[in-house]
Amino acid sequence: MWHNGRRIVVARSWALAREQFAAVVSERDALKFELTLTKQSLEETRATLTELRIAVLERQRAEDALVELYRERAIRRAQRAERDPAVPLQ
Repeated sequence: MWHNGRRIVVARSWALAREQFAAVVSERDALKFELTLTKQSLEETRATLTELRIAVLERQRAEDALVELYRERAIRRAQRAERDPAVPLQ
């Protein structure tokens, strides 16, 4: 078979097409696998971020509770330190 003055070998053309198709399929499968790994990594990162966010919120709550405890302690100390107005000064 001739095309534009060049001979076309049908069997060789099909062989080249099969090779190229196999290469594309192989690349597609590799990219699918890489995408799966990337999605897993993203999910792990999101889970870690959620854990970190929870830990930060718990720490903030604990700090707020500590501030409240210090405030209550200061109030109690001040109440104990107040002098009784009924007691005469010395």
